[in-house]
Amino acid sequence: MLDVAKLRLLRAVIATGSIRATAARLGYTPSAVSQQLAALQRDTGLRLFDRVGRGIEPTSAGRTLAGEAEQVFSALSALDGVVDDLRAGRVGSLSIGYFASAGATWLPPVAAVLQTEFPELRLDLRMTEQRDGLELPDIDLFVDAPGIEHATHADVHPVVDDPFLAVVQATDPLAARGEVPLAELADRRWVDNDLQRGACRRVLLDACAEAGFSPQFAVETHDYQTAIPFVATGIGITVVPRLGIGDLPPGLTTVRLVSPQPVRNIAVSVKKTVADHPAAVRALEVLRTVAGP
Repeated sequence: MLDVAKLRLLRAVIATGSIRATAARLGYTPSAVSQQLAALQRDTGLRLFDRVGRGIEPTSAGRTLAGEAEQVFSALSALDGVVDDLRAGRVGSLSIGYFASAGATWLPPVAAVLQTEFPELRLDLRMTEQRDGLELPDIDLFVDAPGIEHATHADVHPVVDDPFLAVVQATDPLAARGEVPLAELADRRWVDNDLQRGACRRVLLDACAEAGFSPQFAVETHDYQTAIPFVATGIGITVVPRLGIGDLPPGLTTVRLVSPQPVRNIAVSVKKTVADHPAAVRALEVLRTVAGP
């Protein structure tokens, strides 16, 4: 592979027409320039210059090589620009993982800010509800719970604690109370609303076990927005994290749970390789803002 520094000297000597002038301009000695040009001739096996009196004259091969080298220097200049852009977060890609309720509520404002401030950044948004066996994205929102292993190549930051609320009919006697001990839901029929192996479901079932019961699931669904309308039919209640409730249908309300209060801890992992990337830093700033205290 040809040496870029030698090609740069070849181009400079042809442009100035003089080894001495090139040496003075670039801070070399004339002998160092001559040695580099001689080495380039050996590397290429080409005669690049002819001696003319006390000076030199580029050969046709020398001029051709210098002309073709312009493409190399143009590409290197463009590459320098890419490096500058990457340092500033203007280009490249950033992958963000999320679970459903966080994605619907928090990701739109995060993505909007990133697209405005880093217009050439490619965003790769991935649903990572089930993290087992998945290659983690650069930034990953997840529910932290006992038993979840954190990747050693990522830093984990807490985002917010998200309490579970009971969704009941507005005519339900529970609706008139400010808070309800979790144990009082033991005899109620429940509408299940999460994946069987989901971290959020484990948090809720652990709280119920602490209160001394296991929920009686009358209907099994796998997401909050499907489960909530079932409550309006009178089939049962459902218990949903506050972030996942959204706009309740008419006739429904929520009740705070205590003794114990089920809470899911939402965290974000950031790969160490992107921790200083301006877009990643900005994404975390916006995320903390929209998540609130």
